[in-house]
Amino acid sequence: MKVTPEHNERIAKMKFSSVYPHYVTKVEKKGRTKAELHEVIHWLTGYSDQKIEELIHEEVTFKQFFEKAQLNENADQIKGVICGYRIEEIDNDLTRKTRYLDKLVDELAKGRKMEKILRK
Repeated sequence: MKVTPEHNERIAKMKFSSVYPHYVTKVEKKGRTKAELHEVIHWLTGYSDQKIEELIHEEVTFKQFFEKAQLNENADQIKGVICGYRIEEIDNDLTRKTRYLDKLVDELAKGRKMEKILRK
C-alpha cells in the first residue's frame, strides 16, 4: 500500500494525546503494563515517563512529538507491516517514525519479549 501525502499530513496533525490512551488499552488488554509501554516509548524516543506525561498534557501533534525526540540508533531495525504499510517502504520520515511506534506497541501487545522489542 502506498502512503499518500494526505495520509502523511493527517498523521503529522494527529495529537499524541489522542492515540496514547489507545496504546495503553491495547497493551493492558493483553496483560502488559503502562510501565512496559513507557519503556518502549523511552527506547524509541529517549523520553522519560515525566516527559511523556508532559507531552500528553501539552497535546502535541505527532510532528511535534518526533521533532523533540532523540530516535534510537537501532530504530531502523524495526521492520514489517503495520496498519497495512510495510515500514521499510515508507518514504516520509515522520510517518515512518510513527509507524515504528505503532509496530513496537503492537509487538508489546502480542507478548513479544522485551529484549526482542528493544532490538537487543
